[in-house]
Amino acid sequence: MVVEPDEDSAYVAVIGLGYVGLPLAASLAAAGIRVVGIDTDPRVRDAARAGRPLLREPGIPRLLAGLDERQLTFREKLPDEPPQAVIVCVGTSPDTESDQPNLRHVEAAIDMIAPSVTDDCVVIVRSTVPVGTCREVVLPRLRAHTPRPLLAFCPERTIQGTSLAELHALPQIVGGLDERSVKAASELLAPVMPDRVTVSSLEAAELVKLVCNAHTDLIYGFGNEIALIAEGHALDANEVIDAANLRYPRPDISRPGYVGGSCLVKDPYMLMRAARQAGHHAPMVAAAREINESVPRHVVARAVTELERRGRPLADATVLVCGIAYKGRPETDDVRGSAAAVVQAQLTGRVARLLGHDFVVAPERIAAMGLHPTPLMDGLRKADVVLLLSDHPRYVRDDIAAALTSAPVVFDMWGLWQEPLADAADIAYMRLGRG
Repeated sequence: MVVEPDEDSAYVAVIGLGYVGLPLAASLAAAGIRVVGIDTDPRVRDAARAGRPLLREPGIPRLLAGLDERQLTFREKLPDEPPQAVIVCVGTSPDTESDQPNLRHVEAAIDMIAPSVTDDCVVIVRSTVPVGTCREVVLPRLRAHTPRPLLAFCPERTIQGTSLAELHALPQIVGGLDERSVKAASELLAPVMPDRVTVSSLEAAELVKLVCNAHTDLIYGFGNEIALIAEGHALDANEVIDAANLRYPRPDISRPGYVGGSCLVKDPYMLMRAARQAGHHAPMVAAAREINESVPRHVVARAVTELERRGRPLADATVLVCGIAYKGRPETDDVRGSAAAVVQAQLTGRVARLLGHDFVVAPERIAAMGLHPTPLMDGLRKADVVLLLSDHPRYVRDDIAAALTSAPVVFDMWGLWQEPLADAADIAYMRLGRG
């Protein structure tokens, strides 16, 4: 149900209208809070204003359709009137050379809003940042304009594909500069986040986010390490893991697969940085990231080796990459941290044609990543090598073998095609974790 705001109420500004900011802005507006969504990209603002956001997230178009300009507006910068609160949701993409987060968007957002912030306006940072960022980077910028700013760090912990549901269901971590900040942030978020967990400081909240994602990376990394061991012994990692988990009262071992996305490819590095600052080098975190980053390269190496073993020149080969988004379940069009990007970098210039298919990612986006977009069945008929990188459920189908007319090499990251292809004649079928 959408609640209309009090026309005289102060507004909340949400800075950054991507996968984090837009669901939050729309949810706050639907809860009766007057929201101004801020983004510097006019395409993002125009698409959101039209109810057709550029990002794919279930439920967002329907939620936007139920809101009017009294509830949610979109602008390039803050209105002249001071806000009740500001929530910063901009990206912190890693620097390509250092693997460390680039905070320029956070700094720019704070510099933009700081002159409008008053002593009773709470600033909430929701972007993932290194430990110490709020106190060392954000706070001085705010104090340059107001002596007693309200500052909190409330990390986003949802996943693409279910963010609206998780926004309301997951516990919200709240860490503040002081008790005033914690109280103001907690009260603001209460209408959409009823379950809130208060921690003792900004730094504790910053660390919580990094710990959550690095732990996920580590769990998946163990499954991938088992996969590589099983391959070397000509065993099936899924069989080993399923047997180990069956009726055994310990935490489940994760199945192997690609680990990507905008968070898991960068947050472990932030945690390793925090460890170094504390005089520790975090070997478990580093090892998990190393294993998970090796998976796309391992896929390419196995497929290339098999193709060459069959006497097929790599330079003449057509390679079809199935699954351009970083994951298939829940489905998303987010290509940040995707295995396809690594595969493209590995194969560009080495093969004759590099085709790409995805059920969700737009063809122009696939082309921008250096792959030629193609319909699935057409690509299967043309390919010498097929790399299935995504676990999207629509890839599960019975007619795969019939479409593969070029006696290709198939590497199936998730085992979606094992049943139709494992025993198919003239097809070299490989799966991650299957020797």
